[in-house]
Amino acid sequence: MGKLNVTNRTKVKRLPQRASYETEVIYKILDGALVCHLGFIYKGSVNIIPTFYGRKDDLIYIHGSYNSRMLKLFSSGEDVCLSVTIIDGLVLARSAFHHSVNYRSIVMYCKPEEIIDSEEKTKALEIIMNHILQDRWQEVRKPNQKELDVTSVFSFKINEASAKMRTGPPADDKEDYDLDVWAGVIPIKTSYDKPIRDELLRENVVLPEYIRSIEK
Repeated sequence: MGKLNVTNRTKVKRLPQRASYETEVIYKILDGALVCHLGFIYKGSVNIIPTFYGRKDDLIYIHGSYNSRMLKLFSSGEDVCLSVTIIDGLVLARSAFHHSVNYRSIVMYCKPEEIIDSEEKTKALEIIMNHILQDRWQEVRKPNQKELDVTSVFSFKINEASAKMRTGPPADDKEDYDLDVWAGVIPIKTSYDKPIRDELLRENVVLPEYIRSIEK
């Protein structure tokens, strides 16, 4: 897939051996998370907002109300910082100092591009919804023009980004390995529970296979 150019903003300076600029690594982390955090400056104040997103090739899509202060600011073309983190485990060391987490993360810098065309908007919303739950878009009612008119959609090109990861056991100081303190990793996994049926759902509507399959 290739490798992104390293910039002053994306170069990982602390523990650089944990960094990756490979697009394959970056895309895989983005595809494995559900929520990103968007950092931006609004009226001189730093803001960080969580939101759902979707990825297609080298573009990330986000959406929201056209009245959103964040999305209004994005229309001006100011730089945005986007981050994603997946926690894979708690790393318990023998010393308090060396406790850590195993994780996969992305930090990227980008300029928002607003999508105006209704057909392109709809396609972007499909990408976002199917990222949240694959194949959901194929079943639901699609947005009408009124709904599209009150929805803002933006894309972010993935061309200035870096990944950073940690894996493996704790790294204690040599003298601490003789301590009688339990050490190791507690893995963390995200799983789905049994779907809860809407009380207003008609009796003849059955749970679709694409939802049933995520329980397995």
